[in-house]
Amino acid sequence: MTRVFARLAAAGALVFCGLATGPAFATNGYIANGYGGGSKGMAGAGVAVPTGVLGMAQNPATGYSVGNMAGFCLTTFAPDRSVTVSPGGPLTPGTYKSGNSVFLIPCGGVNWKLNDRSTLGVFMFGNGGMNTEYDTNFYAGLGAGSAPLGVNLEQAFIGINYAWKASDRLTLGVAPIIAIQRFSATGLEAFSGMSLDPGNVTNRGDDWSTGVGLNIGLLYRASAEWTIGAAYRSKINMDRFDKYAGLFAGGGEFDVPAVATIGAAFTPAANPQWTFTAEYQRIFYGDIPSIANPNAPPEGPLGADNGIGFGWDDMDVFRIGAIYRLDDRWTLRGGLSYATGAFDASGTVLNALTPATPQLHASLGASYRINANWGFTMSYTRAFDKSLTGSNPALTGVAQPVGVRMDQHEIAAGFTYRW
Repeated sequence: MTRVFARLAAAGALVFCGLATGPAFATNGYIANGYGGGSKGMAGAGVAVPTGVLGMAQNPATGYSVGNMAGFCLTTFAPDRSVTVSPGGPLTPGTYKSGNSVFLIPCGGVNWKLNDRSTLGVFMFGNGGMNTEYDTNFYAGLGAGSAPLGVNLEQAFIGINYAWKASDRLTLGVAPIIAIQRFSATGLEAFSGMSLDPGNVTNRGDDWSTGVGLNIGLLYRASAEWTIGAAYRSKINMDRFDKYAGLFAGGGEFDVPAVATIGAAFTPAANPQWTFTAEYQRIFYGDIPSIANPNAPPEGPLGADNGIGFGWDDMDVFRIGAIYRLDDRWTLRGGLSYATGAFDASGTVLNALTPATPQLHASLGASYRINANWGFTMSYTRAFDKSLTGSNPALTGVAQPVGVRMDQHEIAAGFTYRW
């Protein structure tokens, strides 16, 4: 019964978030760099600074500060991804640009004040970034390959958020998370011969899986000027992708990695219009075998517990952000974030399917208070171009260089309603 409920609820999240047409956000790997316009205006910061209803996805303890609020946002995301294959091996040389370059993604949620010490909220958010579609199958020289070549991973989450003000200084938050993901792959026939289950590697259409996790957080007011925030979202054990049991390690396992974040915010008493924040986040990709396993022999065959993966490492993200309260109506934001690389140069051959290379993000944002109830928030994020070139002789037989690159533009806009 719980599994049925999870499927129905998270399916609703997919419809609401528009993920049925393709997921995407400014990303660290494929985890979104912030949630909602307030956070995105500071390059994803928000663990120690309340940023609205969607900010509860980062730290559920911020729900108490949000109070009675509903929010709706629309994100326009434009990634530019390409692969360059050099001559001298079985892969087809040339430069190939992925299709699907613009996405529109709605998001939103609502939060209620239950009493003087607690709030309850419901919100929906997503992850994306693992979406590619190449008209030419440059892997065909390894054996076979149809077109188009590419993969699509979509993840949607529903959070049910409870925040409790334990004392005048400390607020705690907890949010059970219902997750659903959808995956498809096309054109990977060249890898079927490397699999335990060659019939479940590619061209099997959409497959779905669900899971349940937990997000916990705290917000501690250390002094009149300093606030400390911390949050941890657990690893989410997902159902297997049965249709791709021959592609992913563990017979189709593709769990959602844990995420831990800690940060501080400083609002100077001499100039309270300003708030400065800094935070550190770790994304535990290394705990997910299908993502983290080395991406070439002598690892086990595709689909095995030790089967070939994408070679991703844990990712460390560093953010700084600032808020300036210009007047009673305008609030301005800005931020920078830097993430360590998801994979090294030896991973470019297989990660042409998932060229998650951007590391540096810069953001600007603003909120405008229309009246006592309504507000408007907007942000722009630029994920700067990052390229990486390497080879994988164990996979291709020779050291044939493959370069991958990506850059991203993202505009998020939304309305809020307070009561």
